[in-house]
Amino acid sequence: MRALIADGALRPGDRLPSEGELCETLGVSRGSLREAIRMLAALGVLETRHGSGSYVSELRAADLIGSLSLTVGLLPMAGVLELTELRRVLEPHAAALAAARIDAATLEELSGVLDEIEASDDFEDHSRLDHAFHMTISEVAGNDALTSLIDVLRSRSRAYRIPDAGDAAELKLHSDAGHRAILRGLAAADPVAASAAASAHVAQTEYWVRRYTETDIVAEGSAVEPD
Repeated sequence: MRALIADGALRPGDRLPSEGELCETLGVSRGSLREAIRMLAALGVLETRHGSGSYVSELRAADLIGSLSLTVGLLPMAGVLELTELRRVLEPHAAALAAARIDAATLEELSGVLDEIEASDDFEDHSRLDHAFHMTISEVAGNDALTSLIDVLRSRSRAYRIPDAGDAAELKLHSDAGHRAILRGLAAADPVAASAAASAHVAQTEYWVRRYTETDIVAEGSAVEPD
């Protein structure tokens, strides 16, 4: 079925042929066919409409990338480190693109978000607001697939928290400073400065992820960054 879609025999918006036709074409049982449809629907490739049948989705890159969250959310801490290394490539690129496109209203919005982060001691607030800050920058960058991928990569690290209060306070101090550096680069419409600040910011996260991965003391249900 994937080959039929990839080859263009089934295009976005097309209704799948009947089960009988597909079973005959593919040489499979109805049970195997239904399982394949369920899997492709979970991945966002197919849409099942009650009483109407199954259809090929729009096959938007952002939507298909977003389905990776189904498996990324299962990664152990060592896997989070690999994701953080990927973020060091993608987030600076998004910040550079955003620096050339951001407007005054969005800059003001981001500054307000940082004010809230800096004024709060609540982890859940930090996580929510930090995520909003970074995803707004990704959205301004103007590439939906890039935004979706960054969202997926960031999602797993949000499930961890540093257990040591002193380390957590140090991380927040660096994180707050990093946010402000990114915002300064954006406000100056300087892609190089915004990119460098974003790279340094993710590097701080990578440092803590690596440290706690090596010592193996981070437990599920806590987070290694305030996002």
